[in-house]
Amino acid sequence: MLALQGAFGLHQKVLEHLGAGVVQVRTPQHLAEVDALVIGGGESTTMSKLADASGLVQPLAERLVTGMPVLGTCAGMILLASDVMDGYPGQHCFGAVDLVVQRNGYGRQADSFGARLSMKLDSWQDDFEGVFIRAPKVCEVGPRVEMLAELDGSAVMCRQGSAVVCAFHPELVDDDRIHRWFLDLV
Repeated sequence: MLALQGAFGLHQKVLEHLGAGVVQVRTPQHLAEVDALVIGGGESTTMSKLADASGLVQPLAERLVTGMPVLGTCAGMILLASDVMDGYPGQHCFGAVDLVVQRNGYGRQADSFGARLSMKLDSWQDDFEGVFIRAPKVCEVGPRVEMLAELDGSAVMCRQGSAVVCAFHPELVDDDRIHRWFLDLV
């Protein structure tokens, strides 16, 4: 669990409930201990700056290129995209998923909402309640990206190889299927 800033505690609680051992990743040494990573919500520019300050940028980029499984939600989606339209100069986009995203694309904090999403995840296809809080909006999807859920014609959950991203917060609902599905991938 990337634990530099943001909402990592609820992800950790869900993962531990499912039996996963969780390491709070704050340094390159912590990153070396894990087989997979979850990057939760928070403020993507702050997370990017803290990754720089902690020396995590290069080791994380290397692990992602070699196929380390990763789940990024909200700000995690922004960090794992190939480009962010309105990021600050020097903001890191690790390119694990070939997406162009817009920060806060669904509006500010006051515009937060929940929506029923039709999910298409390998062995199950069902509805999932997505919670969108200052969520990124996917503006472009690369050819190798699999869209797993959409909202009003825009991708809100995608997968490319071992990288999975969500514009919404699956840790905020009483439904652990996305985390369970990710652990099965790992």
